[in-house]
Amino acid sequence: MPTRRRLAMRRRALGYSQEELAEMLGVDRTSVGRWERGEADPQPHNRPKLASFLKVTLSELDALLSTKASWEIEQPVTRATRPKGTFDRAAADHLGTGDLDDMIRRDFLRLLTITSTLISLPNTADSRASDTTHPFQAPAAEDFNLMNAHLWQVFSLAKNKRSALPLVREQLSTLNSSMRSAGNQITHRQLCTAAGDAFQLAGEIFFDSNRYTDAAHCYSLAASASREAGSPDLWACALTRHAFIGMHERNFKDAVPILSAAANIARRGDSQLSTRHWVAAVQAEAFAGIGDLDSCKRALDEAEQVHALSGQVHNGGWLRFDGSRLAEERGTCYVELGRPDLAEAALTEALSQNLSARRKGSVLTGLASLGVQRRDTEQALGCANAAIELAHQTGSGYVARKLNSLRAQLESLMPDSRVSQLVFHISTLNVAG
Repeated sequence: MPTRRRLAMRRRALGYSQEELAEMLGVDRTSVGRWERGEADPQPHNRPKLASFLKVTLSELDALLSTKASWEIEQPVTRATRPKGTFDRAAADHLGTGDLDDMIRRDFLRLLTITSTLISLPNTADSRASDTTHPFQAPAAEDFNLMNAHLWQVFSLAKNKRSALPLVREQLSTLNSSMRSAGNQITHRQLCTAAGDAFQLAGEIFFDSNRYTDAAHCYSLAASASREAGSPDLWACALTRHAFIGMHERNFKDAVPILSAAANIARRGDSQLSTRHWVAAVQAEAFAGIGDLDSCKRALDEAEQVHALSGQVHNGGWLRFDGSRLAEERGTCYVELGRPDLAEAALTEALSQNLSARRKGSVLTGLASLGVQRRDTEQALGCANAAIELAHQTGSGYVARKLNSLRAQLESLMPDSRVSQLVFHISTLNVAG
């Protein structure tokens, strides 16, 4: 009986049990299990809801429901015509349709499944040889880590985050090729670690470009690779980034269980790293979104404990939390909770820091929201217009998304013509982002 492994992986990546998803859809509690085992198909009227809960399009849902193996699914023409092992640079020059990205992700998932199975089989040759890393393989894995660190720096410094995508694509394509030659557990885990890192970065680029489905796929693969690598901190960070997708869709309730899983995994990681404190900071935002002030405060207090750590608490790549952003994160939470009395001081403190353009745009949007809550039109206009300017400069979908969430609030300041013009500008920015 063919199974639908990718459907199950997608459900687990979003933090749902089979029973929970069935309850959300209003179907029998055993239905999801039968779908995933290939014993039954969702009824037509359930497919739109299923796609919505899994955060995919209907065509993407059809792919998840396919009983073919991922490498049997029809691939883009470019894959058949391009020589094996080569990289299509022309396709990587822009975000494009995502066909190349789908190919890379499918290849990696296939290779992860195959290599993890093969290296677990008993070796009939000298068992000592299986524990010896090939002289070429160990430096290759280290080279991937060094390149990943460089790519994170490029991403961090770039005004337009999408400019890093071609390099990340090439890194992932090369990683896929290297996975084919992973002959032992050590090398396999090293390559999985590098892949978990690179897929998180790819997800960040797609997330900043408002391509949430692509971002979700990348974060899911990052989580799978990190788990395979035996790296709890890397795994927890991948899940935390995945939760951000739901939060920016304002599905805070959906994000809470994912973050809870991330917090549990982070506790198994390195206690000298800031992973668990970053997860707590994100949990605080999710709790704010569901209106839970007490849980939000507890999570913020746990995040503040990062300042008690000593030494190198992050790696500047997939983990960059050092507590320097806590003022703006605390302010953002209190804005969401409708507590301008608590938010004003935190956001003002954050704005006085040396912020990146992306972060500054987020803080300015929070201050604009405070202006709306206080019916201070001048503050709302001044801060929102400044954030719009930063969004234009950076091309950041992240800032555009923040501003878009402000639009509904601005209606309370209508019919001021300046506010109407501001709403129009945000709408235009959102389409452009």
